[in-house]
Amino acid sequence: MKTARAWKLGGIRDFQMMAGYRQQRPHLKRPIWIIAFVTFFIIFLTGVYVYPSGSGSLASCYFFSGRGCTMLEQLPATPTRELTDAENIAQVVFKEILNKPPVRSKNPKVAFMFLTPGNLPFENLWEKFFHGHEDRFSVYVHASSEKPIHVSRYFVGRDIRSEKVAWGRISMLDAEKRLLAHALLDPDNQQFVLLSDSCIPLHNFDYVYNYLMYTNVSYVDCFEDPGPHGNGRYSEHMLPEVEKKDFRKGSQWFTLKRQHAMIIMADSLYYTKFKHYCKPNMEGRNCYADEHYLPTLFHLELQIGLSHMPIGLKESGIQKRIGHKIFPLSSLRVLQPLMKPSTLLVMNRKK
Repeated sequence: MKTARAWKLGGIRDFQMMAGYRQQRPHLKRPIWIIAFVTFFIIFLTGVYVYPSGSGSLASCYFFSGRGCTMLEQLPATPTRELTDAENIAQVVFKEILNKPPVRSKNPKVAFMFLTPGNLPFENLWEKFFHGHEDRFSVYVHASSEKPIHVSRYFVGRDIRSEKVAWGRISMLDAEKRLLAHALLDPDNQQFVLLSDSCIPLHNFDYVYNYLMYTNVSYVDCFEDPGPHGNGRYSEHMLPEVEKKDFRKGSQWFTLKRQHAMIIMADSLYYTKFKHYCKPNMEGRNCYADEHYLPTLFHLELQIGLSHMPIGLKESGIQKRIGHKIFPLSSLRVLQPLMKPSTLLVMNRKK
């Protein structure tokens, strides 16, 4: 009996334990815990998504690629710094030049400015290009190394006072400004084209002339290069007038309308910065003023009220297979106006 009772009691106890074990299964408590956790997490993400601030803003951008980050962009921008006296003076001068009505000429001309170390190997080609249009162009030659011997009548007597030019140095910019200064003395010159000794025309004179005159814009190569050969050349000595975010790069070759050529002549603030702090082998950097000064200058002018000034010249990088016997030293690069399929000039840049 005892054994049977014991068995019965043990059986009941085991039954009660088994029943209790079944009752303690998490079919009620664990789902409640999971639901509570998920609810809290959803509330947290909703708060981060709707109210992005502080570290929450970073979380919203991390979890959401849309509205959260867009709201960050719409936050009030950091107030801009106060301009220096020199910047205020430059801004006044630049705006005065731009607001002044452009010089009207009964006989508008294009100034072709050649920057060369010596002789111009394609004078005969330019002779054919200029022939018959003597009243619509001017020629200026800056020969930095030796006095050129001209074979075309259009180049005879067109040499300006020249000085030595060192590659990558401020003297390159000085030569460009010297050409501009001489060309600006003629009030009929309305467009100013900087060319090298290896440039050739791709179209006839009428095409080039009409294109430049009727578009009435300036073409300057200007882009941001975050790499070592772009912003990597920036020096903090240019602060506060030139910040790294405004440092730009571009080809030195340009076409300028008269007003924008005057801007270059009037500038001394930014020119001085590049003269002193954009040099080869400066603080371990190789900065070349002719690649950075004009793009940065015009980019800064765009920010202070030159929004109407178009930046429209790019190097398409198209390599031509023509004339290898004529152009043995380099590949050809086409200067092509943006949004236009036609090319005006071809640059044969020496490596």
